[in-house]
Amino acid sequence: MPLHVPPAPAPALRSVLTALGSPTAVREARTPALRSESGPLTAERPLPVHVLDRVSPRGERGATPTTRLTGWRFLIASADRAVAAAEAMLTPDGWAFSHFCEGPYVTSTEHALLRAEALPTAYQPRLLSVPELYMLTLWLHHDTTADAGAGHPAQTDLLVPLAPAPPGIAPNVPHRVADLLPMLTLRLPPGPLLGSPA
Repeated sequence: MPLHVPPAPAPALRSVLTALGSPTAVREARTPALRSESGPLTAERPLPVHVLDRVSPRGERGATPTTRLTGWRFLIASADRAVAAAEAMLTPDGWAFSHFCEGPYVTSTEHALLRAEALPTAYQPRLLSVPELYMLTLWLHHDTTADAGAGHPAQTDLLVPLAPAPPGIAPNVPHRVADLLPMLTLRLPPGPLLGSPA
């Protein structure tokens, strides 16, 4: 089934396109892949980025995780492949370009999205960051009409840990939230989580 990709906020997309069109922003980014591409670059596959703040009580099945939207990530494509990503974040003045990045999460996000499109159920794709474990997952939300900037992972949603995943967690394998979250929370320190992997 096709994924129901939510539209990114127009100002978030504009901020990324402006940065992508700026030779200075691209040149100063710590992304050699962007600087070495000679063809046109496009911003594709917008995904809302949520951060896992906490799960309470720790390790209990059925616990509702607390998440918050931190930005929108776009895959930056050259020809037919993603070479980098760009992120926009919400500021007091609205959406603003945050940064470019590259590395294994770009490739694993692209591959995870392709595999998710072959699943028999339709999902709304999002990214869920677990900063304390330096872990990024593709979050496949069951409600395809939901506001992409709100909500929390439902027990029946799927989480696909992106490579590289923490030791003991298989990357690129879909897990139900109800199964993966208790395993993750046992590894997390108590209290709120801060930060986000690239």
